[in-house]
Amino acid sequence: MKVLPYLACAIAILIASPAPAETAQMQSEGSFQGTATLKVGYRYLQTLPDGYAEKADKRWPLILFLHGSGERGDNLEVLKKHGPPKLIAAGQKFEAVVVSPQVPSQHIWDPHAVKALTDHLISTLRIDTDRVYLTGLSMGGFGTWDTAIEYPDTYAAIIPICGGTGVRWVMADRIKSLPIWIFHGEKDTTVEPAFSKKIYEALKKHGSNVQLTLYPNASHDSWTATYDDPKVWQWLFEQRRAGK
Repeated sequence: MKVLPYLACAIAILIASPAPAETAQMQSEGSFQGTATLKVGYRYLQTLPDGYAEKADKRWPLILFLHGSGERGDNLEVLKKHGPPKLIAAGQKFEAVVVSPQVPSQHIWDPHAVKALTDHLISTLRIDTDRVYLTGLSMGGFGTWDTAIEYPDTYAAIIPICGGTGVRWVMADRIKSLPIWIFHGEKDTTVEPAFSKKIYEALKKHGSNVQLTLYPNASHDSWTATYDDPKVWQWLFEQRRAGK
């Protein structure tokens, strides 16, 4: 019968289509007010994986996502423009706790505050401390590098996108054992790819297993292709804290 090819085509379309918004994991709002010694806190979006409530004995990976300068402010909804919050809003599900903090206007990422937030999440949620991951884009890429350099033993892996370390590439030996996958667009004029290349070369000299992916035709937005790639997430979830 001729209806069968059409039926098969319709089924294929349904399978390939993104999950409808109503099936998306919930992104709830949270806040961290800082500590007695660090008066810096963040409001954030938080997503718990399916099964978190039911599997009371299970500890989950944590993905901490640091946004770019355009998403600063006091409206958490703007975080859904890019990265994991965007994917979650579109229906993608992560078998991990995903937290996306927001920097207030006129501020940049404070690595000590990011670490304090990480500690807060570990102490209040069921987190596998050997699978805590850090990623960010543009300003958040710089924040990812800064936080990892300050606290090299906290995170299992980092994915900095179109960021850099400034002059702190001279401290590359501090993160030489950390699994790192760097992404940058070759045509980026906002943050020149030389920033990523410099720290990559420094890490390689220290024997690091760092990877660098350069998109030949991408400008500043090298994050959409990165976060849309299932192989990136597969690699990330395979990483564990050194020696664990």
